[in-house]
Amino acid sequence: MGGQKIIKSVAIIGAGPAGAVTAAAFEAEKYFDHIRVFERRETAGGTWIYDRDPGSVPLHLRPGKLPLDIDPPLDLPDRLPAITAPSQQERFSKTPVYESLMTNVPDIAMSFSDLKFAYGPFAPHYIPRQYVENYFSSHHADDFLVLNTTVEDLSRQPPTATAGRSPPWKLTLRQYDPLRKADVWWEETFDAVVLANGHYSVPYVPRVKGLDEYIQRFPGRVTHSKPYRSPLPYSGKKVLVIGNSASGIDITKELLGSAQLPVYQSRRSKSRWDGDTAPDGIEWKPIIEEYRSDGRIVFADGTYLDDVDHVIYCTGYLPSFPFWNEKANGRPLWDYASQKIVKGYWHTFFQDFENLGIVGLPRALTFRSFEYQAIALARLFSGRASAQLPQVQEQERWEREREARTKRDRKRFHDIPWETGENLKYLGGLFDIAGLGTLTGEGMIPPVLSKELIWAYENLRRYKPPTNDKGGDHSRGGSKASEQKGEDEDGDWAMVGPDSISL
Repeated sequence: MGGQKIIKSVAIIGAGPAGAVTAAAFEAEKYFDHIRVFERRETAGGTWIYDRDPGSVPLHLRPGKLPLDIDPPLDLPDRLPAITAPSQQERFSKTPVYESLMTNVPDIAMSFSDLKFAYGPFAPHYIPRQYVENYFSSHHADDFLVLNTTVEDLSRQPPTATAGRSPPWKLTLRQYDPLRKADVWWEETFDAVVLANGHYSVPYVPRVKGLDEYIQRFPGRVTHSKPYRSPLPYSGKKVLVIGNSASGIDITKELLGSAQLPVYQSRRSKSRWDGDTAPDGIEWKPIIEEYRSDGRIVFADGTYLDDVDHVIYCTGYLPSFPFWNEKANGRPLWDYASQKIVKGYWHTFFQDFENLGIVGLPRALTFRSFEYQAIALARLFSGRASAQLPQVQEQERWEREREARTKRDRKRFHDIPWETGENLKYLGGLFDIAGLGTLTGEGMIPPVLSKELIWAYENLRRYKPPTNDKGGDHSRGGSKASEQKGEDEDGDWAMVGPDSISL
């Protein structure tokens, strides 16, 4: 990879946490001549940017549809550079951050090893956003930023005549010019590209019998959690929340102080934060079987709800890469059936594109795991890696065996569990590739997995473990709703023992 081919220019797509540490790692090598970070928003911060106004036009929900349908690529101008009328296509650039959102991972894992959070262990959403901005500046990487600029096409080019170089990548870029009220388009070419564009943009709503017709018959009644900001619009309303992961729990609890009680929560299965009975003010329901034209919502156990005012889907997001030119690159980037990158290795590298990487994809040790990925890629692309990637056949075997194992165990391909020790193996592999910096100080050094970090990750929880006392609160977090319901004064977070952990 980096030890075989010459790479001097690098494009990084996305200026969130993954993009920030990637820019810092590549800058620290003091090897690359040209580094650019393309970010479609007006500032760095990624998914932690808070949009007080989620948009005047509600998201058009399309149950069961994939990003390929919901977030398609734009039509490119015939010739570049070009100036065109502003695109009106929804690009899902607003973030899902709500007013009371706080981090739910201890600050030592939510920060990079060389710069701490302002405070912790858990912090409001503006702290990580400020942190990402400061990280760019503190590593002299803010000059790399090209803001308000969307990568609309990424195409691999034919091999160059220059010996020792892989086929370069061409980026087609679009930037809105407010003075001319027009989109400005141009192209740039780079030796290598790192994808750091995150995967919390395009909301997913599952297909349910009658849901499409229900959405049309009752406009505005069904929403996704992405534009949710505050419980105030739901005051006195009958609300059904779908999902019981982090956002589902936060929003359900927040609604207790304003919505009509009980707040209904539909769950496919019990989450690790749930007790044996629902908290006061919340009524659990099973999955929805059918939406009926008269407004009735029927559940899998035969029970039903009438006269529901709002249905909020807290069902997550699907990765979207609308800039990926499948025709030019010879294949898709993402396999939606298997929920994984195509021809990937170690959740970071690509078997068939030695000058392409991805940072921030696996669910592992959050920000800190991004750091290991970024440093490993910077070492490989600069030709200074302590260990090269295995042969392609070995990479293919890793992908094939992991896919078979995760399907058998009903796990997600890019989820890396902590309690099994797999996280240590994953980070260790990146650590071995990166190695140390040079004798004269070039390059970031991958951090140690300290006892302090391990203790915090295993013992600090924002959501308290369930008590299982009837009528008691079983999932205490740091939301405003919790405070309104008169919880313990230490309700923002809890210390738990290792026996209580189930990641």
